[in-house]
Amino acid sequence: MNDVVAIIGEGTLAQLVSDQLSKQYKVDRLIDFHAGVPASAKLVMVLSDVWRPSDYVLAEQELQKAGIPWLRGVILYDEGIVGPLVKPGNAGCTQCAELRSFTAGQDRENSLELQMTLLLQGEIVRDPSTSRFGVLQTGYLIAAEAQKFIRGVPVHTDKAVYLVDLKTMKSSLHSFLPNPLCPFCGNLPIDVPDNARISLQPSIKINAEAYRCKRLDDLGKGLAEQYLDERTGLFNKKTVDLLSPFANVDVNLPTATGNETSAGRSHTYAQSEQTAILEGLERYCGITPRSNKTVVHDSYRNLSNRALNPVEVGMYSAEQYAEVDFPYKPFDPDVPLNWVWGHSFMKDCPILVPESLAYYSLGKDNSLVMEGSNGCALGGSLEEAIFYGMLEVVERDSFLLTWYARLSVPQIDPHSSKDQQLQHMIDRIQTIAGYDLFLFNVTMESGIPSIWAIARNKGGRGAHLICAGGAHLDPIRAAKSAIQEVAGHIAFLGLTLNENRGLYNQMLADPYLVKRMEDHALLYSLPEAEARLRFLLDQNRPLSTFEQEFKPRVVHPDLTVELKEMIQRFQRIDLDVIVIDQTAPETIQNGLYCVKVLIPGMLPMSFGQQFVRVTGLERVLKVPMRLGYMDNLLTYQELNPHPHPFL
Repeated sequence: MNDVVAIIGEGTLAQLVSDQLSKQYKVDRLIDFHAGVPASAKLVMVLSDVWRPSDYVLAEQELQKAGIPWLRGVILYDEGIVGPLVKPGNAGCTQCAELRSFTAGQDRENSLELQMTLLLQGEIVRDPSTSRFGVLQTGYLIAAEAQKFIRGVPVHTDKAVYLVDLKTMKSSLHSFLPNPLCPFCGNLPIDVPDNARISLQPSIKINAEAYRCKRLDDLGKGLAEQYLDERTGLFNKKTVDLLSPFANVDVNLPTATGNETSAGRSHTYAQSEQTAILEGLERYCGITPRSNKTVVHDSYRNLSNRALNPVEVGMYSAEQYAEVDFPYKPFDPDVPLNWVWGHSFMKDCPILVPESLAYYSLGKDNSLVMEGSNGCALGGSLEEAIFYGMLEVVERDSFLLTWYARLSVPQIDPHSSKDQQLQHMIDRIQTIAGYDLFLFNVTMESGIPSIWAIARNKGGRGAHLICAGGAHLDPIRAAKSAIQEVAGHIAFLGLTLNENRGLYNQMLADPYLVKRMEDHALLYSLPEAEARLRFLLDQNRPLSTFEQEFKPRVVHPDLTVELKEMIQRFQRIDLDVIVIDQTAPETIQNGLYCVKVLIPGMLPMSFGQQFVRVTGLERVLKVPMRLGYMDNLLTYQELNPHPHPFL
């Protein structure tokens, strides 16, 4: 009886828990925090039949300061909520749980309804029709958690909450990840240049041909348990695509602005689920800085001696800026911006990068351009993440440069490789999906193998043409990546086209109707759009082979050796590689690193015809002649005016 527990709050739930615990412990009862924090308490419980979020904010303020652990218990409509148990000084508090549960939510409409009720009334009262037995069940769970904590036994609600259906009394435990941006338990360091400095370390591959330093099965262990939960997870839904020629799995990343779907595409559903979650974690890291606090806010003119000039990554033209309701303004070197620290490999030192270029810029103030996932990648080491971030930049640049300059690049015989898995993939696309496959070598001056794949429908139903790109030091892997991407969209594009064919017919005449990412691919799902790809499909020359198109590569057991060689390739053509470490606490706990790679001068992928970004990127004018495709430099007026077909 020497242990003191305090219960703050009133109502049925508080009384039930008090009755349970007073048999073993001294229980102090308080209505609210006005009487102060009970300093002698080993544990404080904040309990109520009314859900009043302001109570939990106050509890965090008072009890974090007092250093006293506390447990939440509340009734919300017809559901009991138990937890989390908050330990001052440790990450994972009620505000983290609230964020995760409201973001994941049962559905967005219910969340909005709750928020509106709170705005108008400040609280949400218990549903009067709920059973007292359900409330009693909630009270028992609270008392059991309190008893475990007092006895020093691990509790279930450490970074987790129990949810109790008050009608059926069914309870479920849902873990959540602490929010690194939480004002109460988050402890982010300030973004400083020394933390951005990158010194590449050895990253030994699984085997020389693997190009990964950790096995997917090792990375994937426990991913679903940690990140996928319909009520509190970073991802709240999984969808299995049974129509694709390959095993496709999607996971949903709910955000404040909507839902982001991440896809995993492989030859097994288990592996696809893992890769979908990893892809989703990459997107999560790219949305906003989560590992440090942005503190540099100044104009480029004042920072020019240590900052990236945003113009070097491509801006919009004067005509675009003059359009009615165009959401971006011309770059002004005197306007202050938020900056984050990255690392320049050309200068081998930290460099400031506009935050809106280092992270997703959608909806953010002072954004210079519409920046998305260009150059973002996740890896089992920092070096692996940089490697794949660079490959994505190369893939998109090669695709766009080929498109804008309408290059008649070499067509590769898909059957010319000796790789059995690649042949199996091609056969499945042709036999099961009913598509012929065309591969093109779109490698640019860096020499990093890049492939453009086009699937053309052999029948009359579904999407007509589907395009995708891939890049890798191994051209076979580049081809496989492009083919997986093509296959993953066959069912979606076919269904969507049938529902909205009239809209996409309109896009043939008015390119500015192409506004969303999927519009690009759906436009070229129309047979009438094939004429725009004749520069690739109507080549009157023999097919080439993989062996003829690509030189034998030198492999190394250390991925970092090949990464350094890639970086040197760009330095030889006077292109810098800039890396921003986007790794979040939610991923580093599993040894997963995320980066954003910028290679100023290379073409960034843009979606929506009004957001084409080529102004200031003169490579698109020069490289075709440098590689022998053109006799003269191109002009911007000669570039392909049609929306690109990338998805």
